[in-house]
Amino acid sequence: MIKITIPGHQKEELCLQHLILDFNGTLAIEGKLISGVTEKLLSLSKKITIHVLTGNTYGTAAEELKDLPCKLISVGERNQQAEKENYLNTIDHETVISIGNGRNDKLMLLKSAIGIVVMQAEGMSVDAFMAADIVCHNIFDALDLLENPNRIKSTLRN
Repeated sequence: MIKITIPGHQKEELCLQHLILDFNGTLAIEGKLISGVTEKLLSLSKKITIHVLTGNTYGTAAEELKDLPCKLISVGERNQQAEKENYLNTIDHETVISIGNGRNDKLMLLKSAIGIVVMQAEGMSVDAFMAADIVCHNIFDALDLLENPNRIKSTLRN
């Protein structure tokens, strides 16, 4: 669990137990895990349960994530935004931090306790941008926020 106290936030004390991640465009580029992501996720998995939700555009998610302690959930071709939201609704959303980049991540980012959007080689949806609490240059910056929660506190305090 990752605890963060954020003065002036809608819920000042957050107890984050789940990290929900998009795969393509967030953890992977063109279906291949970004170099260095494995190590970051292995470290974070000692503190938080990791879920990866994906439309699996390239069909590589299971193979790319096989050595990582995470739950892989595939969503269908259509209604991915709703499917990701439905999955989030199976977990107490106040214990979730989510990271994504696409339009299909919009509701997941909006309804999580903290939503982070990243802009990498595959770009970032304006809808995802508008739904997020925090914008990061890349997945490493986003994951580093979880390693050092005071960065989140500094960004989100009122």
